[in-house]
Amino acid sequence: MTNWAMLIAAGLMEVGFTFCLGRTKMATGKELGLWWCGFVICLMLSMFLMTKAAERLPIGTVYPVWTGIGAVGAVLVGIFFFNEPATFWRIFFITTLIASIVGLKLIS
Repeated sequence: MTNWAMLIAAGLMEVGFTFCLGRTKMATGKELGLWWCGFVICLMLSMFLMTKAAERLPIGTVYPVWTGIGAVGAVLVGIFFFNEPATFWRIFFITTLIASIVGLKLIS
């Protein structure tokens, strides 16, 4: 797996643990435990993959890209799965964040 692929996968795992965390608010019993397990697994995979990517890529690029993917993903998860509003300003700033992530990739 290339360093950039690991970094993207790490960011997607961050989105995964955000989704699991959101689901814990609506779950009870055994289902709650399963969502917490999913949260912990995604969190560990995210940290591991980010650490591996940081071995070869500059940390000044790795961390903002990782958090950017997580932030964009968390907003999209909120909109599509948890009925959060998709206002003009939310979409505008998510778009600028995506442009910034792409810009970091292009200059690295």
